Amino acid sequence: MLVVDDEVEIARAYAAWLRDDYEVQTANDGREALAVVSESVDVMLLDRRMPRLSGDEALERLRARGYDVRVAMVTAVDPDFDVVEMPFDTYLTKPVQEPDLHAAVETLSALAEYDDAVRREFALAEKRAALEVAKSPKELSSDDRFTRLDEALSEARCDAIDRLGEGDHAAA
Repeated sequence: MLVVDDEVEIARAYAAWLRDDYEVQTANDGREALAVVSESVDVMLLDRRMPRLSGDEALERLRARGYDVRVAMVTAVDPDFDVVEMPFDTYLTKPVQEPDLHAAVETLSALAEYDDAVRREFALAEKRAALEVAKSPKELSSDDRFTRLDEALSEARCDAIDRLGEGDHAAA
């Protein structure tokens, strides 16, 4: 697991909370995260606002390099409609409590056992939930990105159900 946050004390706190159950590395900006990430990293906690290289940019580069790590954005930035296109798995808004962080990491760790259809459905559902907390119903209904997210979620849910119905949920 890799914890990435430019606030050193926050990175240390998250690492301390998780260290008993996971092997944890820390990085203090996006460049450092990209320098230390490897195929052995299965979960990444990634802050969005960081100097040198933001979490958004680091995530984009991480995916471009082919890393399939499960990513939780853990940030003080309230989600906006830009999250619809971002390739993360879940979104936590700071301040984050230890039990919530543990639950997110446990879920993301378990998610690695499922195929792409199930993981896609989960990530889209998490984006929808984050936006529902941050936006009013009027804002949600008036934005095409949210409408497209809903459509993609419905399609992904059908795909995931089909895959689970076939008994083939293990990651390929």
